[in-house]
Amino acid sequence: MTQTEEFTEPAVRSRPHRWPPGDGVGVFHDVRQKVGETGHPEAGSLEARLAERYLAALAAGEAGGHPPECWRPLFQYRHHPGVRPVQFALAGLHAHVAHDLALAVVDVCRTRDCEPAALEGEFERVGDLLASLEERIHDELMPGPDLLRIADPLTHLVSSWSLERAREAAWSAARVLRQLRGLPSPAEELRQQTDAGAGLVVRFLLTPCR
Repeated sequence: MTQTEEFTEPAVRSRPHRWPPGDGVGVFHDVRQKVGETGHPEAGSLEARLAERYLAALAAGEAGGHPPECWRPLFQYRHHPGVRPVQFALAGLHAHVAHDLALAVVDVCRTRDCEPAALEGEFERVGDLLASLEERIHDELMPGPDLLRIADPLTHLVSSWSLERAREAAWSAARVLRQLRGLPSPAEELRQQTDAGAGLVVRFLLTPCR
């Protein structure tokens, strides 16, 4: 059993809160958990694989190991006083979409021996879940109108990120990775580039704004 296969969606719902207030990793996890509780994906579904990818990164980071590159800034800056909760949440969401979602699609395609086109319906349903996650992040963590006048850099930072663009990039990466399944070296190179590219955006989202 691989590290990824050790994790299941029920673990997302049952994992206890272990982080102190303001911990950037905990900020994302708490919001992710609330949204994850609304669904009951079957084992092997795209949503379950997506959760497994996230939980594998979380376990590696919490154990002091080596999570994917895109997740490392979240652990590195998790206690930075100049990074707002909404930034931590959106940074986690980007890593979850740009990296985890792309590889989750490849995971399911490998398991079912199918092409990404066969997963379009599931991909759209996961997209709805992620949209709910983004909406919750904005509703619960974005500063109110009274504070926005003194938080212009934060407003600009948050508005510069697009869930739809991140999802489109994840879908494209998954399709290419699936096509490269017989070419391990180029596939690994693309996987690393996808991870690194996602990591750059995560670092941008974690720019201190106070």
